[in-house]
Amino acid sequence: MQDMSACCSQTPTFDGMSADYRRRLIVVIVINAAMFLVEMTAGQLSGSQALQADALDFFADSLTYGASLWVIGMALRTRSVVALVKGASLAAMGLWVFGSTIYRVFVVGVPSAEIMGLVGFLALAANVASVLILMRYRDGDANVRSVWLCSRNDAIGNVAVMVAAVGVWGSATAWPDLAVAGIMAGLFLTSATKILRQAWLEFRHGHVHAGAPAHEHSH
Repeated sequence: MQDMSACCSQTPTFDGMSADYRRRLIVVIVINAAMFLVEMTAGQLSGSQALQADALDFFADSLTYGASLWVIGMALRTRSVVALVKGASLAAMGLWVFGSTIYRVFVVGVPSAEIMGLVGFLALAANVASVLILMRYRDGDANVRSVWLCSRNDAIGNVAVMVAAVGVWGSATAWPDLAVAGIMAGLFLTSATKILRQAWLEFRHGHVHAGAPAHEHSH
């Protein structure tokens, strides 16, 4: 209920217009871009589908945060359109991870549990830092909320990767890795649904305002 209340209540919704928020967002963009490179490389070397899925999450977050930074201060309708694109992209990524995970079920190979655990711990530290940096700005319009949801997904995803690493080490099979990749894909789709729902409501709200006389568009 709280997710959607910002669209309906009389309390102004935070739209990112804060110098402090911009600074925090830039720091988090740098962290996520760096971890995308680290995790994708480690995922390729170790053969871990969960690491590669998490790396894609970092990449998506970097794009999401960059887009959110770019649209700060723009009209509600513009911000909602960008949020719709980000939600659709997140959904597409979730479907891709689901598909690639199903494909990997039929491919022989056990990922390196040691690399998964080490890189998973490093990524978790980066994500916890990002979550703490953005904690005070976890509520707001669809763009601000998409930033928070992506940060939260990262932290959850990295805990899952570490759990998968333990499972791979204990079972000597790839199933824990594949299971975590599937769960993360579901998390992407769930977050995408939340972002798309809120962005669509904000788009409709912006469309109503856009229907006003031209001189009132900036209102």
